[in-house]
Amino acid sequence: MKEPNKGGGFWNNLRHGGMPSAIASIRGGETAQQTAQQMAFIRSLMREKRRPEVLHTPLSELETVVFDLETTGFSSQHGDEILSFGAIKVVGEEIKEEECFHTLVNCSTSIPANITELTGITEEMCKTAPSLMDGLHNFMSFVGKRVLIAHASAHDKAFLNAALWKTSKVQLTHRVLDTMMLARWLEPTRSNYTLDELLAVHGIPIHGRHNALEDAKMTARLWVAYLREIAQHKKVETLGELYAYLSRS
Repeated sequence: MKEPNKGGGFWNNLRHGGMPSAIASIRGGETAQQTAQQMAFIRSLMREKRRPEVLHTPLSELETVVFDLETTGFSSQHGDEILSFGAIKVVGEEIKEEECFHTLVNCSTSIPANITELTGITEEMCKTAPSLMDGLHNFMSFVGKRVLIAHASAHDKAFLNAALWKTSKVQLTHRVLDTMMLARWLEPTRSNYTLDELLAVHGIPIHGRHNALEDAKMTARLWVAYLREIAQHKKVETLGELYAYLSRS
């Protein structure tokens, strides 16, 4: 999306420490100044160029964050919103079990009954949850500059980009790897690449599905399983080499 003209009132207001009331309302009871600080942090993080040196990082040392989102539906462009963030850090093949992130979000839209049934998240639970700005800021602080990993990442990237644009007028610049793409490359004859199918195939216990943190943890185990398979059967050692192979698959 094209960034609005920075000569307008919004940007003048922001540069002088103020916030338009429509944006400030995203924060609920928090101050406009804190909202501006959170926005500044997110914008600063997204402005940083993709570091070319990370492409030379051995997969055995790569610092990643495996994440998942729960949402009110499947269309970020037609009013659906993020309900929760879940994430876990992984370094090489080591899953950092104690370094997790999870939060609900006080979304501004109603939660359909089928989504509540699927995720267990109710409107009552979200009423006291952090705002979108709070949740997004805390999630991006947890991620830092690490490579992101998700299963069927197009859905999660679309919602992240919608949230980043809504709150901070930026787009996601982090590198993202998709475990579904890895599965298609490593197991090209498989007919089903759903998370449930791949977890079952790799002997990863399935529990807590459609809880963002639990899904992130299970996807992390799938990522590690693929890392081990790559190390054993493919001549791929660095992130850059992995991207090259995935782009040809």
